[in-house]
Amino acid sequence: MIHPDIPSREGQRHLPQFALSEAVSLAAALPHLQVIGEEIVKLRKPEPGKLFGQGKLAEIKERLEANEIDLVFIDGPVTPVQQRNLEKEWGVKLLDRTGLILEIFADRARTREGVLQVELAALSYQRTRLVRAWTHLERQRGGLGFVGGPGETQIEADRRAIDEQIVRLRRQLVKVVKTRELHRAARRKVPFPIVALVGYTNAGKSTLFNRVTGAEVLAKDMLFATLDPTMRGLELPTGRKVILSDTVGFISDLPTQLVAAFRATLEEVLEADLILHVRDISHPETEEQAEDVNDILAKLGVAKEVPLIEVWNKMDAVPPDQRRALMVQEAREPDLQAISALTGDGLDALLTAIDEKLSEERYQEEITLRFADGRKRAWLHEQNVIRGETQTEEGWSFEVEWTGSQRNRFRAL
Repeated sequence: MIHPDIPSREGQRHLPQFALSEAVSLAAALPHLQVIGEEIVKLRKPEPGKLFGQGKLAEIKERLEANEIDLVFIDGPVTPVQQRNLEKEWGVKLLDRTGLILEIFADRARTREGVLQVELAALSYQRTRLVRAWTHLERQRGGLGFVGGPGETQIEADRRAIDEQIVRLRRQLVKVVKTRELHRAARRKVPFPIVALVGYTNAGKSTLFNRVTGAEVLAKDMLFATLDPTMRGLELPTGRKVILSDTVGFISDLPTQLVAAFRATLEEVLEADLILHVRDISHPETEEQAEDVNDILAKLGVAKEVPLIEVWNKMDAVPPDQRRALMVQEAREPDLQAISALTGDGLDALLTAIDEKLSEERYQEEITLRFADGRKRAWLHEQNVIRGETQTEEGWSFEVEWTGSQRNRFRAL
């Protein structure tokens, strides 16, 4: 396992000294992989063709042969040309960060939609990597030269085959997404708020989910233990019923293919009335992880108006002195809860905070709808937020009294 340490440009985050811990955890997330060794390689600048210089290439090759290594994981981006050249140089299979995360997702996907999304992301990734498999790009098939023209190169044929498969997968996904949209529409008719758990992978979301709902979602000390979203009913201390949603964990440098492919799955977060951002507060890089989660939420289009509670999990793993300081900070912040999902400490206070957050201030507003917006008008009546209704020449004018979360759900219709 190799982690290239390239000097950061101004404004970019530097490589932390404990970066290898996540890289090792990523590799260990696949049950059939055994990590033999890891190394941070300092580079002044990456070589365009082989990433590393000749001296480092020879040094790594010697170590790979001595340990009979079959697979090398480079924790960072590797171009198709670099991947092909390094595999040829070292005589091994090579995965970059995106490739390994795709392998993990493929291993964990269980639902039909999850499997389709992973396949779509993998094909999009492979399409850019065809050069690695073909060193004989001059090879052609079809056409006789005089009549048929130059014919079709092997790489073009492979790319066309992948494009055709991507089209088929997207058609299948459209059907699956339509089915889930029907389920989501049915949930909208039930006036139960949705509370979504989000956070960095391995922050303890599934452990918290199981603890408060009594569910049995897979919860292990590994990255991406949960991939497919799960929803359960939860009764709060006042008797209010909510729907709690456990989502896939985020990670830094999440492949763009996966952000796009799993957008439909993560849309549960967009529907949420309240978001619980679960953080592993014992992790040495917890602040950077929180930044990554917030960045991905922004990319998904989660509105800043959606209420959010930051949940500091794994307080039981924090040293006593640090724990006391964190508890003092928690007492000063109204939207912050310190808990241990493993021991149950702080969960009663968290559930009370959720209840209070959902009993938020109500706003009075005037809105107008066209006659064609019958669905939205029906939704307003279902939610019992209308305080006055007047018909106009172009539609309706309403006086409504609602919460911020109801307003966000209305805008999402």
